[in-house]
Amino acid sequence: MREVISTGNELAAKASVDAGARFFGGYPITPSSEVMHSVSDLLPKVGGTAIQMEDEIAGISAALGASMAGTKSFTATSGPGISLKAEQIGLAFIAEIPLVIVNVMRGGPSTGLPTRVSQADIGQAQYPTHGDYASITLCAGSLTECYTQTVRAFNLAEKYMTPVFMLLDETIGHMHGKADLPDIEEIEASNVNREKFHGDPADYKPYKAEMNKPAVLNPMFEGYKYHITGLHHGDEGFPTEDAQQCEFNIERLVGKINTVHLENNGLDDLPDYEEVDLEDADICIIAYGSIALGAYEAVKKLRSEGIKAGLFRPIMLWPSPINRLEEIGKKFENRIMVTELNMGQYSKEIERVIKRNDFTTLLKANGRPIAPAEMVAKVKEMI
Repeated sequence: MREVISTGNELAAKASVDAGARFFGGYPITPSSEVMHSVSDLLPKVGGTAIQMEDEIAGISAALGASMAGTKSFTATSGPGISLKAEQIGLAFIAEIPLVIVNVMRGGPSTGLPTRVSQADIGQAQYPTHGDYASITLCAGSLTECYTQTVRAFNLAEKYMTPVFMLLDETIGHMHGKADLPDIEEIEASNVNREKFHGDPADYKPYKAEMNKPAVLNPMFEGYKYHITGLHHGDEGFPTEDAQQCEFNIERLVGKINTVHLENNGLDDLPDYEEVDLEDADICIIAYGSIALGAYEAVKKLRSEGIKAGLFRPIMLWPSPINRLEEIGKKFENRIMVTELNMGQYSKEIERVIKRNDFTTLLKANGRPIAPAEMVAKVKEMI
């Protein structure tokens, strides 16, 4: 274990380098700028490159180009930057180009509240661009997770050949404190690299993948010829309007994430959620990101007063932990409180999964955090 004193943004940058990233393309935007500042120092030391482009669109375009060449790549931004990057995010989905996108959330819409905390981009992370696809989104709930979940994001991007969102919020991105990190040898040993085709170049068909399986895109400039396009494409990547092929493409893009997630109850061996004192709880608080830190304190306070509260904290927001949410819905019925820094974006997913809307919500979208005392007071209203 390594003990460090750092901020969430700096830890996300450090994790990216330790996960094997060697290219960053981006543009500064509050409150994510420190990710770019930090990685600009870190990448050259390991032979990598960090470049500030002229805008957010150019930043993700450069990162996608580097990824096509076989280099683990990422970009970092906030909500307005994601909006600008939307078209190229769509290209990454349909062309199956692995990329990590760090989003340090702030309030919106538009310019919104650049320097305040928010969890306003939860819905955006599920559907960041037009069309049909399935997205992967991780959300850090501690300084340590700013590191460990960023490493996980790179592994998932490489394994499933897809863009992966790593969400922080302003509070946890700028929080300065102690984090316990895995040893670098452990991280390097667990790093995932994309699959490659090693046969005769004449037999190479990158998009001839089975249902629910990702494409196999060899790095450019290594002797394997194929086409990359944002249009629907056949086995070698060239455009097609064949109805059967197009339907297969979409079903595979969705299935390689959602179907695998449901069948395996997760996309890898790491937990999709955390539970605190839920086993004997009478009331369940659901929280994620920085306000989960306040929820921990609320649970302690409530239990000290004889109220058996517990916490459920989703770590992988998309795909959501459907199976466990269903179980929680049955166990706690109308004794669930969902708290988030928006107008209920994840609450809608909980309602969809448990098929009820009789849970209590504690929401705030004015850029201010939700204090543990507010959570305690809200739970007491439920009794």
